Amino acid sequence: MLSRLLGIIYILLKKGTVTAGELAQQFEVSVRTIYRDVEQLSLAGIPVYARKGKNGGISLTERFVLDKMMISEEEQRRILAALASLRETGAREEEEILQKLGTFFKADIPDWVAIDFSDWSGRRQELFEQIRQAILERRVLEFDYYGQYGEMSRRTVEPVQLLFKDYTWYVRAYCRKRQDMRLFKVLRMKRVELLEETFEGGRSFPMEAAYENKPRTETQEIVFIIDKKEAYRVYDRFEEEEITLLPDGDFRITLRAPLDDWVYGMILSFGPSAGVISPEYVKKEMIQKIQDMGKKYL
Repeated sequence: MLSRLLGIIYILLKKGTVTAGELAQQFEVSVRTIYRDVEQLSLAGIPVYARKGKNGGISLTERFVLDKMMISEEEQRRILAALASLRETGAREEEEILQKLGTFFKADIPDWVAIDFSDWSGRRQELFEQIRQAILERRVLEFDYYGQYGEMSRRTVEPVQLLFKDYTWYVRAYCRKRQDMRLFKVLRMKRVELLEETFEGGRSFPMEAAYENKPRTETQEIVFIIDKKEAYRVYDRFEEEEITLLPDGDFRITLRAPLDDWVYGMILSFGPSAGVISPEYVKKEMIQKIQDMGKKYL
């Protein structure tokens, strides 16, 4: 009976006015039972009423939702926006919840974010769906993982979060091999299998997780110049506070980051348009890398 009463409220919120006959047909009960349900709802404080006549039917007062839900309009918008963003991660089963709450709040669903997890070939969409399902259903993932230097190993993990950081997708998971939390770069995860095995939730792990096959390092301030012709890439890649526009139009970049192969590769990606100013040992390392690259063409 409780399920039917809630169902009646939802239908009235969605359609406005419904006849007792329509409700009786919907719930496969008699019209008399529907009128008894209306009486029960009224006694419970739900402002439902019936009108007789040609345009009559059973309705709720227009402002019922806001009167009964102690949630401001701004809070309602935030709830719907949060659900809309969850839907964009691939959680399509949340669509029904989103539609119901939209009806319940009498509000439009904000379409404020769109995320496309697939690559241009469309093959990566399946991988993100596996990861999403594993996290929501607390199911174990297995995959081959390529380390920083190309070595491969089979991993069994308990995934807890999909993380986007610094232009890269990671999976935050408890690695059974390392017996610790790790961040796995999604692009290095190959031959992923979603197992039927589940794992317990609620275990306490620190939010910090080491990057798999990448040691934790202290950040270092690196200063380099980038030619003005690379302006579009500069503003794509760096934050405003990291950029200083020089009088000749070139850019001085002051970047604080772990000093690793990613940083050297990023600077090298600008080719002859970039040059390191400091620290000195970074300049020397760049010179060595450029010389090593040159040897490949001799």
